Amino acid sequence: MLNEKLVAERLTFQDFEEVNEAYHARQWTDGLPIIPPTLERVQAMIAASGRAAGDTVAVVPPRWAEASIENVAINAVMAGCLPEHMPVLVAALEAACDPAFALYSVQATTHPCAVLMVVTGPITERLKLNHLHGVYGPGFRANASLGRAMRLVLLNVGGGIPAKGDQSTQGSPAKFSYCIAENEPGTPWEPFRVALGFGKGDSTVTVFSGEAPHNVNDHVCTSAYTVLKVIASTMSTLAHNHVTAVKMGDTLVVLGPEHAHTIAAGGLSRRDAQQFLFDHARNPAKTIHDGGPNRQENWPKWVPRGDPEAMIPIVARPEDIHILVAGGPGKHSSFVPCFGFSKSVTRRIETAAT
Repeated sequence: MLNEKLVAERLTFQDFEEVNEAYHARQWTDGLPIIPPTLERVQAMIAASGRAAGDTVAVVPPRWAEASIENVAINAVMAGCLPEHMPVLVAALEAACDPAFALYSVQATTHPCAVLMVVTGPITERLKLNHLHGVYGPGFRANASLGRAMRLVLLNVGGGIPAKGDQSTQGSPAKFSYCIAENEPGTPWEPFRVALGFGKGDSTVTVFSGEAPHNVNDHVCTSAYTVLKVIASTMSTLAHNHVTAVKMGDTLVVLGPEHAHTIAAGGLSRRDAQQFLFDHARNPAKTIHDGGPNRQENWPKWVPRGDPEAMIPIVARPEDIHILVAGGPGKHSSFVPCFGFSKSVTRRIETAAT
């Protein structure tokens, strides 16, 4: 594969500073310095994918441009990825371009959603993906560079450039980099990927059209039901898309391990917790009418129309509330509202060795 002919334009620069100034001027970056995508670095990234440089990974909106293994590799190098990160990025991009994810709307909306990558499985240990303290934050190469690589592909291939392809009113820091891993050792239930129907030996990546995480701070509750009531209260605030738009897409709850174990110690399975949150993260119809646009056509069919006291759920089914365990010690969890009708999509990560 190292002798494979690449088709990207070749550019020559004198030094690192000149490379970065040229890339900034062309709007090929996220505003931060990039690693120059030299031929050798790009070839190593392609080889790690286990696929040919010209293979199409996906067609990326809103530009509807073809993402080949080669141009994905270029953006991965720019983001600071190592070659072994490439299979995760490829699987995540395939997932994001699945029609169910609605990437065109996610990229072009005024809403501040970003592509959140959730990685689970043996690959998290091999790549040293952070799943503990500060799981959403800085300090870990794999998380930061993979999340950034996704954003650079969305910018440079998909055309999600602010005020052009991306019309987000205020944007979000999550649009720089948004990649976390499951805290599998701290999970009291089956691993997230197993709950989605994959094998325990698989490694997967799931994409969500997530806002920045909304912290759930609860240092008081000591029972499963009281912890879940606090989380449900956070989930039913009026301002996010699941309430004001009522489009019934997927959403995500990321439990800190302490909250997760309190819930499990109360005898509740993940499915029980999903059902509880589905039943309690609701608002009366009259409140939604007063606080945002009324989208009755998206309500589940069993919700009575014309009743101002009818309690409207934020998703269509309990299983649309995905529950993941991530983070370190501390009584904090988070709720990640998603964009409208976007559904999460999961792909198995296929490495060059598999």
